[in-house]
Amino acid sequence: MGLFSFFNKKKETLDKGLEKTKQSVFEKLAHVVVGKSKVDDEVLDDLEEVLITSDVGVETTLKIIKSIEERVARDKYVSTNELNMILREEIERLLSENNVSDNSDWDLPSTGNPYVILVVGVNGVGKTTTIGKLAHQFKSAGKKVYLGAADTFRAAAVEQLCIWGERVGVPVVKQQMGADPASVAFDTLSSAKANGADVVIIDTAGRLHNKVGLMNELKKIKDVMKKVIPDAPDEILLVLDGSTGQNAFEQARQFSSVTQITALAITKLDGTAKGGCVIGISDQLKVPVKYIGLGEGMEDLQLFNRKSFVESLFA
Repeated sequence: MGLFSFFNKKKETLDKGLEKTKQSVFEKLAHVVVGKSKVDDEVLDDLEEVLITSDVGVETTLKIIKSIEERVARDKYVSTNELNMILREEIERLLSENNVSDNSDWDLPSTGNPYVILVVGVNGVGKTTTIGKLAHQFKSAGKKVYLGAADTFRAAAVEQLCIWGERVGVPVVKQQMGADPASVAFDTLSSAKANGADVVIIDTAGRLHNKVGLMNELKKIKDVMKKVIPDAPDEILLVLDGSTGQNAFEQARQFSSVTQITALAITKLDGTAKGGCVIGISDQLKVPVKYIGLGEGMEDLQLFNRKSFVESLFA
């Protein structure tokens, strides 16, 4: 596949993945501006409702509306034909403020040690599947990848990760059911470092009995990692199900209260009209969205690119 064809296919996947969100948002926007020639208070009130019902979130919506109000006040007259352009600019600006970069390749910092990604998230959000797809993407980019099955509380989680390891063709380090997750993480990093791996991705338990238990477990895993690689983990990735909208907000808040989150992966965007949550979650947490899931295929996990996302949303 040529380079142009590759990027064209990525764009088609993104466009298709955001189709339901786009239809929902712009059908609602059409009703907002029908019969109107300029952006007035009524249009802004209706726009506020559109954004909130598109799962952008109340606080982020109010921030967008305030910016548009200031622009209308400054320019005196803003036509409804300009509204899409203004909204696009405000969303892109918000994503830029929240350190969302325009990722375009699967390159990683060169530190002399494997790049370590610790993956967290509740059961059912697509956490293990995301890990498998990440492994595929990194391997396809020429990286040597190791996986660690540190969700030792569920036999299905270990089994599923091993299936992904076989499918992708990367080693999976595991122990018996009920083993200490920190011990699995230690073994994984030790093996990966000894064998010159480029990337290590560690799965963790989706849910423990309470926040204190989860916090202690993650702290123990991180402390043990540092015995092998002092700067590990390089990334703490929270996986969220985009189709749950506001529930994803709540999960994000809960996890950020027990551990530092440095990046987000938002899955299942192809099956929902709630893609607006990408904007709101990143804004509320001040954490960049790094990966988005747009389908079942291994290639359907993409690096999040701010400009491409906004272009597809408003195409």
